[in-house]
Amino acid sequence: MANLVMVTDADFASSVEQQAGLTVVDFWAAWCGPCRMIAPILEQLAVEYEGKLTVAKLDVDANPRSAARFGVRSIPTLLFFKDGKLVDQVIGAVPKSTLEAKLQQHAA
Repeated sequence: MANLVMVTDADFASSVEQQAGLTVVDFWAAWCGPCRMIAPILEQLAVEYEGKLTVAKLDVDANPRSAARFGVRSIPTLLFFKDGKLVDQVIGAVPKSTLEAKLQQHAA
């Protein structure tokens, strides 16, 4: 799935901040229950919005620099980037409808 990518501290700028369009970055960790709950929803959205959305996953345990840079203190945190600029965020495991509303808000 080309629109679901793993990002690291090393490639965050090129994978997220230098990309055109809408990118959602999922700050997560393997031990996080709510992160595991929201993961399938993000995978569905990556398929449903193919061509309009990139979903990027960043493991906060392996990549603490990016999490610190964006002030991520709670996971899951989803950051929405449009044309490389941070435009919104969602903290916690939320329903698919909440994420779809955010996507529609920023996809225009």
